[in-house]
Amino acid sequence: MHRFPVSTPRLAAAGLAAAAVAAVRLSPWPSALLIRAVFARGARQVAGLMRPHAPATGITEHRGLRYAPASRGGGRLDLFVPRDAPGPAPLVVWIHGGAWLSGSRNDVEPYLRILASHGYAAAGVDYTIAPRGTYPQAVRELTEALAFLQDRAGELGLDPQRIVLAGDSAGAQLAAQLAVLATNPDYGRVTGLPPALAAADLRGVILHCGVYDLAALAGLRGVLGWGFKTALWAYTGNRDWSSTPAGAQMSVLDHVTARFPPALIAGGNGDSLTGSQSGPLAARLAALGTAVRTRFWPAGHSPALPHEYQFHLNRPEARQTLAETLAFLAEVCAVDTPAKGIRNKRDAGKTQTLKA
Repeated sequence: MHRFPVSTPRLAAAGLAAAAVAAVRLSPWPSALLIRAVFARGARQVAGLMRPHAPATGITEHRGLRYAPASRGGGRLDLFVPRDAPGPAPLVVWIHGGAWLSGSRNDVEPYLRILASHGYAAAGVDYTIAPRGTYPQAVRELTEALAFLQDRAGELGLDPQRIVLAGDSAGAQLAAQLAVLATNPDYGRVTGLPPALAAADLRGVILHCGVYDLAALAGLRGVLGWGFKTALWAYTGNRDWSSTPAGAQMSVLDHVTARFPPALIAGGNGDSLTGSQSGPLAARLAALGTAVRTRFWPAGHSPALPHEYQFHLNRPEARQTLAETLAFLAEVCAVDTPAKGIRNKRDAGKTQTLKA
């Protein structure tokens, strides 16, 4: 029976397709780059929502400060300091999200400007993202950034004894991990990582929409499961990340102690991480006797608030969370800074201060 020959282009296409499938199986790079592109587009859109709410004056800017010259990711940070501060300003160090494989300090710049307008120095820090940098490189770089800011506190107008760590999404995981390093000496010995700060200088943590229990992610399916598994493969350098020391160390839920600083933990009712990650961490801290304030929303709240809702400042729920963030900062830093300029506040959700 006569058979039509398979053309060379068709053979080439089949070969490329097979190579692409093999590449996805052997390396996280192809999928990581796809996720990064999607996240980058979303980050630009969210920054656009914040920008109209961010002040353009009254702030001293320090752009592109190089805290780690050897960092493959550039090792730079931006710092926004209130120009009319009566003295050294409390420092909020914000760690951007992006699933450990995307994002930059530019994504949170408008939010940092808002914090600076209320009397806080606010730093946005870049770190080497995956797969270029694997765990624990980002943690080490962020520790260097904190040391840099403390060493130059005098010339930059910062109070090195009033520091708050903050982050969103993967940045919240990193912020929480740095807080554990500062407050749990046993954790530092197990991981071999240096403490990021002296416990007495760490006044609080702000954790929005973060990841704190990697075991709870291991069983995820569908697109969400694929995304997390790709990101954590890229970040840990191991496809079987859930059974590695990196996976265990990143799960800060298992390492927090009663010395963990006061925390503000927030998450949207339309974000699956609120129930599987933020809620359990808040409950664990409360059981330990650590002061923890939450901003969660009823399951039936409409519209459902997505991951990173707190940056959608066109929404009243995000503005309410911002007002509560400022109130938390004033409390832990002992600063009298009223929440000026926050409009349409309403108690549509649930705020608690939990103590054992």
